[in-house]
Amino acid sequence: MKKIAFQTLGCKLNFSETSSISRQFGKDGFKQVSFSEPADIYVINSCSVTKNAEKRCKTLIRQALKKNPEAHVAVIGCFSQLNPEEIRTIPGVDIVLGNSDKFNLFEHIKNLEAGSRSNGKDIDIAVQEPDSFVPSFSMDDRTRSFFKIQDGCDYFCSYCTIPMARGRSRSNTIAQTIEMATRIAQTNMKEVVLSGVNIGDFGKEHGEDFLGFLKELIKIEGLERIRISSVEPDLLSDEIIELVAANHKLMPHFHIPLQAGTDEVLKAMARRYDTALFASRVKKIKSLMPHACIAADLIVGFPAETDELFRQSYEFIRKLDVSYVHVFTYSERENTRAIKYDKQIPTGERIQRSKIMQQLSSHKKDAFYRENKGHSSQVLWEKDNVKGYMHGFTENYIKVKRLYNPAKINTIEKVQLNHLDEDGVYLV
Repeated sequence: MKKIAFQTLGCKLNFSETSSISRQFGKDGFKQVSFSEPADIYVINSCSVTKNAEKRCKTLIRQALKKNPEAHVAVIGCFSQLNPEEIRTIPGVDIVLGNSDKFNLFEHIKNLEAGSRSNGKDIDIAVQEPDSFVPSFSMDDRTRSFFKIQDGCDYFCSYCTIPMARGRSRSNTIAQTIEMATRIAQTNMKEVVLSGVNIGDFGKEHGEDFLGFLKELIKIEGLERIRISSVEPDLLSDEIIELVAANHKLMPHFHIPLQAGTDEVLKAMARRYDTALFASRVKKIKSLMPHACIAADLIVGFPAETDELFRQSYEFIRKLDVSYVHVFTYSERENTRAIKYDKQIPTGERIQRSKIMQQLSSHKKDAFYRENKGHSSQVLWEKDNVKGYMHGFTENYIKVKRLYNPAKINTIEKVQLNHLDEDGVYLV
């Protein structure tokens, strides 16, 4: 039996796709093992959001071949889509598949194993334009499923290659997506995390919308918790926020991309909102759900971000009632408008700004956790045993731990948040 190992880089969308792809191999003579173990085939589902993500992919290729120099290596996903010829030059890579072709990985590997290529040193490359929607969901964690409901993006922000890597925004119909959600509900998983590149755009090519999908999704028996991943501020309507506040299945947890805390930088980024709109979304959420978790994404060191604009951005975020911030250091991407902008920020300054914002995020997260002290919450316990403890998350995504008890795995337990330990996690 051939051993195959998968490694996923990047977003929740990639995790859902890797899980769906890997399930194809459980049916026909393949045994899935950890990427850290010796294997016959290594598969890397790659990311290309930053240069670091691409460097990480190359490192993983080298690590795989150290474990087994005779192994076959397949690189699939966004890095493959954007730079297949660069990956071709990496020693040891046998298969390079883009974001549409990666769902046919099983056939490519079977052909490789059968020796169907005329020359064993040829690299199997398949990178067509992503134009179809392939739904997927993860089953790697018994407690939650990352559920891909949308793919692609029509926004074309000045710094971003995702539209080139993922194609146009697309999804199935509400009816088709509900059918797959029903399949997830029939598994043992308690929580579904709605994933995509721009899920607020769900259904637009079918004359439908994300709000309409959510209204149907909450009707499904067996889905106990529904968590919404990143939604653009201009697509996060009052109606969506009000529905989350009114329905117990929808978790009070919002992930809203901010990217910059000043209108000048947002305009240079070609974002479709301003700081006033973003602040109004936060205010609306907190007015209905005071203890909701609100995470924001932020890019620092963008070319238009002067010292003064960085200071203004810091002050905007400091005063904003968000729970924490995911901070990304600006990374030049080929074929984007931003790479041609004047006044590129030196790398050292970008790193320094990132550290400052990360420190602010840590302060905000600590404050958010303290604000929830004394509250009663429902925790979904996960399966991992970490030094004798198991972990879980509340409805509003506060991390909690307790002494490991296998009977608690994949159960939802009501707890009191009273004791923050030295790691900043609630111990119950």
